[in-house]
Amino acid sequence: MSRLNFKLEATASGSRARAATFTTLHGIVQTPIFMPVGTQATVKNQTVESLKTAGSNVLLANTYHLLLRPGPEVMRKFGGIHKFMNWDRPVLTDSGGFQIFSLSHSREMNEKGARFLSYVDNRPILLTPELSIDMQKAINSDIMMVLDQCIESNANHKDAKAAMELTHRWAKRSLEARGDSLQSMFGIVQGACHADLRKKSADYLINLRVNGEGFDGLAIGGLAVGETKSEREDFTAIATEMLPENLPRYLMGVGTPIDILEAVHRGVDMFDCILPNQYGQRGVVFTSLGKFQMRRSVYKFSEEKLDPACDCLACTNYSRAYLHHLIKTEESLGWHLLSLHNITFFHKFMSEIRENILAGTFLDFYNRKRKELIMTDEENPPSPMKPEKPYKKDKRLQLGDYEVHDSGRGFSSIRQISSGEVMHSINPPQEEARNLYMLPARIDERLSSLDEVVIWDVGLGAAHNSMAIIHEFLEKDFTGKIRIISFENDTDPLKLALRNAHFFPHLHHAAPHELLKNNRWVSPKGNIEWELIQGDFSHAFKSVLKPHVIFYDPFSIHTNLELWSEEIFKSIFEYCSGNEVQLLNYSASTAVRATLLAVGFSVGYGPATGPKSTTTVAYTCASLAHQQGVTLLGEEWLKRWEKSDAKVARMLSKSDELEFEEKIRSHSQFRLS
Repeated sequence: MSRLNFKLEATASGSRARAATFTTLHGIVQTPIFMPVGTQATVKNQTVESLKTAGSNVLLANTYHLLLRPGPEVMRKFGGIHKFMNWDRPVLTDSGGFQIFSLSHSREMNEKGARFLSYVDNRPILLTPELSIDMQKAINSDIMMVLDQCIESNANHKDAKAAMELTHRWAKRSLEARGDSLQSMFGIVQGACHADLRKKSADYLINLRVNGEGFDGLAIGGLAVGETKSEREDFTAIATEMLPENLPRYLMGVGTPIDILEAVHRGVDMFDCILPNQYGQRGVVFTSLGKFQMRRSVYKFSEEKLDPACDCLACTNYSRAYLHHLIKTEESLGWHLLSLHNITFFHKFMSEIRENILAGTFLDFYNRKRKELIMTDEENPPSPMKPEKPYKKDKRLQLGDYEVHDSGRGFSSIRQISSGEVMHSINPPQEEARNLYMLPARIDERLSSLDEVVIWDVGLGAAHNSMAIIHEFLEKDFTGKIRIISFENDTDPLKLALRNAHFFPHLHHAAPHELLKNNRWVSPKGNIEWELIQGDFSHAFKSVLKPHVIFYDPFSIHTNLELWSEEIFKSIFEYCSGNEVQLLNYSASTAVRATLLAVGFSVGYGPATGPKSTTTVAYTCASLAHQQGVTLLGEEWLKRWEKSDAKVARMLSKSDELEFEEKIRSHSQFRLS
């Protein structure tokens, strides 16, 4: 029996769409429902009053962030999040699992939980299922989520199965940790894009009982992290088919209105996403006439209201011209108003879905809305300044072999058209640059012992990694000098990003413009220098200063094979001789790690990124790894490598395979482990 007293009111004819109600500790919830994301006990750019006016009834907060700041002591003092943030309606708390993968400075996964360094004060924390639930009990949320291991949706069967089974063991411990709390708890169905694993996961969680009690609802995790739109829809349908009718179903982290509509059609009840706020901050709004980009000059003289079908504050009080002006001038009022409109739009949309399910007209509504929700102001420009000229697609979004890619999750990236490969496809790029490269480089620590820290940025791309350093250190007082050397053979991605800088806020600075113009930029204080080396990296690096840190961020092995060979890594290792060098790389590939080991690097587990549980960090000197507290690959990894199908480096001849494998087995870091 669910603690939520879940009642299914109607199921749409010709669809699996459902309308239901359930009761939480802080009120009744009607589904389908969208939950705005209030990660740190606040929905960005909104007040609790504006959220209530928009129609918000359930907010999502994040256990990971609230654990680090303000911490459980503050939450307990206030009796939970409701009094703390002055919100008297239901709250759902995510467990923190995904944030550890996408935001952590340094992390290690094991059976106990996830060990990581706090981004607040760099202290080590072991987040166990028990600690996650204890924190959620301190928050006193209405619905708690179990700690799970998120993994890429396109992960192979073996890795997906291992992550699923760990999630199941953690789910049992989470249920045990709930104890006699009156809070409800949801399990999370994992299994990536493997139907048999999804079935096993659903069956296990449905039947799991601790002291006679099971889960009060079930979530579908591990989607919207790398799969295609059609795969997401297919596996949403597969998952909901396996879930019981008498429990709410929650699709985590999705998404756009069209994504929500498709998921409701397949039987999902609950949704959350940061998109309404992040889109609003970028000037993008959803309206009854389609999706608008309010930065476009077509709105400069428009006296019309934003959306004729909306009565939110932005639509009733302001013209499109004024909202356009606020966004162009980056006024915070513009972010507030457009985010408020988007949240209002989402809630009204969910109400319309519910009304049509109850009225028996959902299928007609679904077929009509599928067409309306993909309209944009590019296809049907409203109130154009020069209507006599037909609208043409904005050519600024493409340059050479690259185009601006909308992630659908509130941020943009650069996509290579020929390969289809997206730079930073899962996480917000500047967030990933900071947490995967800039923070783990520990530049402050290196400056304490070096007069000058030289950083190689291999694969400039849209300059996310280099700009992360510049934004971090530009206003800091420090002794010594930071010298960044970026390598790139095609600067079109950076040129394209600068052309569309409103999508790439990290470029709101003079440095990248001057770098492209002069191949060099120096900070006003002279303590940061950024140099661009254009051409083939495999030859260019041999004529520059030796590094202390390498951000190794070229396109993947599928697109840029020569930069992942044993030969290139060996050349780098030999060139770096004499320096204590740290190499950071986004890959967790067995073959990549083996290749680095074979040429002499000591190799360890780097910070997580998105659903990847680890990345890779390599050192010319193991002592630097120990000094930084990084866990090196040990016997456990070596045993997995022995069984792997990817034991040897790419581009390695068969005759050299035995010699290569022996280099791994005899590596000093395994003899010492």
